Amino acid sequence: MAFLPSALRIRRSPRSAAAGNFSSDLSSPEKASPKAHRRQVSRADIKRSTRLRKSFAAVASVSYLVSFVFLVLILIGNTHNRAVLRDVYFFKLDLSNIIPLSAPNAMLINSIAQTLGLHDFYQVGLWNFCEGYNNVGITYCSTPATLYWFNPVSVITNELLAGATIALPTQVITVLNILRLASQIMFGFFLTACVLTFILILLSPLVLWSRWYSLPFALISFVDAVLIVVGSVIGTVISWVFKYAAESQSDLNIRASVGTRMMVFVWVASGCALMAFVIHAGLGCCCASKRDIATGRRPPGVWYFG
Repeated sequence: MAFLPSALRIRRSPRSAAAGNFSSDLSSPEKASPKAHRRQVSRADIKRSTRLRKSFAAVASVSYLVSFVFLVLILIGNTHNRAVLRDVYFFKLDLSNIIPLSAPNAMLINSIAQTLGLHDFYQVGLWNFCEGYNNVGITYCSTPATLYWFNPVSVITNELLAGATIALPTQVITVLNILRLASQIMFGFFLTACVLTFILILLSPLVLWSRWYSLPFALISFVDAVLIVVGSVIGTVISWVFKYAAESQSDLNIRASVGTRMMVFVWVASGCALMAFVIHAGLGCCCASKRDIATGRRPPGVWYFG
């Protein structure tokens, strides 16, 4: 057997020499433990293999950030008579032509109405309302209140002096209870979503470490997206229903308009929240995490999508 290569020679195992057993160098090596594999994988390999996951996590973080910015604008809109804020409202009630100019002594009557305290317009935000005159602008914004809802009957009645009242259509009064409930739900949803979105911005990078982390993030992100979308739907419906109800009585000459900027803000925030949820849900089953590479579940050096 001297002519056989040394690598193929059969030799006695030290442990089994007494039993007459033999061992060969061709025996397969034992599988490396996760700890041993972790020592063999370099940081460069982990970084390269998780690059795609990092990209998706970054997109989710940016989506949360954009959603948070617009949620903040929604929350602070119409709270003060300042640039940008004064133009962020859900709807605007215009009473400037409640006495038609074609009516006899219309200018005098409108002047008397203003003296009594009736303003040309009232615009409604999430926390309060603002009022003013067309030729001056906003003259007053009410103090922001938690769970605020706009009651046009109460506001306009309190604005008039000497107990004077103004007749509003029955259809507007009928929807007041629905308006109150829906407005308070919308307020709670937007405020809660703003807090959740801020937390998700800070903790979103944790999904890089393990795909299991994506499960709770996906659940929280789903709740966040539902709160924003439902709040946006409620705000949109309230604005358009109020516009229809206010203008349904043509003899009163009341006009109402929906706040374009507010509608853009709520739906951009909704879209970004939905995008972030889809990404987090996908990261639960796609794209290798740092733990996958470090423990040997996925070999390093390759981009993983599935």
